[in-house]
Amino acid sequence: MRMLHTMLRVGNLERSLAFYTEVLGMTLLRKRDYEEGRFTLAFVGYGDEENNTVLELTHNWDTDSYELGNAYGHIAIAVDDAYKACEEIKARGGNVVREAGPMKGGVTVIAFVEDPDGYKIELIQQDKFARDN
Repeated sequence: MRMLHTMLRVGNLERSLAFYTEVLGMTLLRKRDYEEGRFTLAFVGYGDEENNTVLELTHNWDTDSYELGNAYGHIAIAVDDAYKACEEIKARGGNVVREAGPMKGGVTVIAFVEDPDGYKIELIQQDKFARDN
């Protein structure tokens, strides 16, 4: 068994695709409209679906926003340098909601960004010697 994807419902698919591809550097792997169901699925990621876990963006055509609820936490992405990643994300118009720095009570450097729908994405600096989370 292996994890295939995580699904997020998005209010504006083009805006979300721009964020995940242009701001976070993912690739649009596939996209398909389901006319009868009135929804579109778009899969994005950092590698092919056969070997990598990807993100499924679901756009229901008649819904332009969602309540995130209080159970959702975040998606985590490994980065070489969280400080540099935050600067690059801000330069591309992304919203950094927690600047890079050591996690509370630990040494692992993390940061948080927010996508256009308010979903949180944690950036975790992959240091060779620090692994708090």
